[in-house]
Amino acid sequence: MSNTSGPPPADPAPRTTFGRGSYSEVVRIGDILRRETVGGMLLVGAAIIAIIWANSPFADSYFSIRDTTIGYEPWHLNLSIGAWSADGLLAIFFFMVGLELKREIMIGDLRQWDRAIVPVAAAFGGVLIPALVYAAINWGDSEALRGWAIPTATDIAFAVAVLAIIGSHLPPALRIFLLTLAVVDDLIAILIIALVYSSGIQFSMLLWSLIPLGAYALLARRQRLLFRYRHLPAWLLLLPIGVAFWVLIHASGIHATIAGVVLGFTVPARLRADRGEPGDDEDDEHHGLAELFEHRIRPLSSGFAVPVFAFFSAGVAIGGAEGLASALGSTVTLGIVLGLVVGKIVGITGVTWLVTKVTRSNLDPSLRWIDVVGVACLAGIGFTVSLLVAELSFGVGTELGDHAKVGIFLASVVAAVVGSIILAARNKHYAALEAKEAADSDLDGVPDVYEDDYQARQ
Repeated sequence: MSNTSGPPPADPAPRTTFGRGSYSEVVRIGDILRRETVGGMLLVGAAIIAIIWANSPFADSYFSIRDTTIGYEPWHLNLSIGAWSADGLLAIFFFMVGLELKREIMIGDLRQWDRAIVPVAAAFGGVLIPALVYAAINWGDSEALRGWAIPTATDIAFAVAVLAIIGSHLPPALRIFLLTLAVVDDLIAILIIALVYSSGIQFSMLLWSLIPLGAYALLARRQRLLFRYRHLPAWLLLLPIGVAFWVLIHASGIHATIAGVVLGFTVPARLRADRGEPGDDEDDEHHGLAELFEHRIRPLSSGFAVPVFAFFSAGVAIGGAEGLASALGSTVTLGIVLGLVVGKIVGITGVTWLVTKVTRSNLDPSLRWIDVVGVACLAGIGFTVSLLVAELSFGVGTELGDHAKVGIFLASVVAAVVGSIILAARNKHYAALEAKEAADSDLDGVPDVYEDDYQARQ
């Protein structure tokens, strides 16, 4: 037997955390960031107007409009305008969350466990630690403890808007991480709402809701049928069925926003094999229905539904300096502020670090842990869903509910400012790296680094 010597085998490439995602995912996330910026600004603007109006000499008119009831009582739909915005309009936002989750799981980076484990684990850490912080501060007060879930949520629109404004040169991996983290965070919040804040469930209504749900799912999967007749838009068929499902879910006692998520999950994210005949030039048939709905409904969600909800939910009568001092001295306010600001940073950064140790991976060489801390700060912006959970926990117009909203406002501002300071400094560092990567692009506009990754997999 010959004893031939050769070069030693090459060491396997070390696993990295926050490695580059797929190029298609990078492009898609960049597009979402650009579109959510305006929505985030509208959200903040609506909340500021509501706070000013609720504390002005005309405050009575604000609360009168918010509390005006409209609807049909036998179907439990005789609701105030504020409740309609929370149960109805916010269902549109959660429909978008359902679409985003379905797309990420089916064709996005979440379908690959090695890429999904970090943001998924970080999202759970970013929910668990803030809840524990709040519970520790309010331990012994059973009424205040009802709000333990308030600091667990992350506001996608608000956080993404801040990131888009101050993080134009941050690595795509960080932006993908924040968006994926926020989406998974919303899924956890949805489960909390469904399991904790639903009561007196009417199972007969749930059984009846399966009929419109089945019809909606069947039509959504028959994409070719929906687009065969151009004069009959898909939404004209699906919208009445979706509304019927929402009404039955609302009447069942489950919070109606859950209906939006369920409907979003029924929409197919992949293209069907029978999407059209060869040579068919109908653009709609060359996109999955989830992608089409996302493009068309996102402006309605971020530009109207979420800002209107924020307008009717953010109005808190602080009561001058005395009322503000009372709110700031409340353990509910303190628990929310520390939960969203400190708890999110510790939970997200700590779990991310723990995952790297367990999986024996390293942070991508282009990143630093301060980048993760900055993103974790932005995840502490818990506006839309936190306001919803506050109303579900304490009711509308209650003292604890008002204290909770003050805590949400304060925590979101602090998280946004601290995160912006950290990431703005890091943004300057990455500007030069982004310019170099753009210079390495071929004429096709795809950076060589992604083409090299693709060729290496062949």
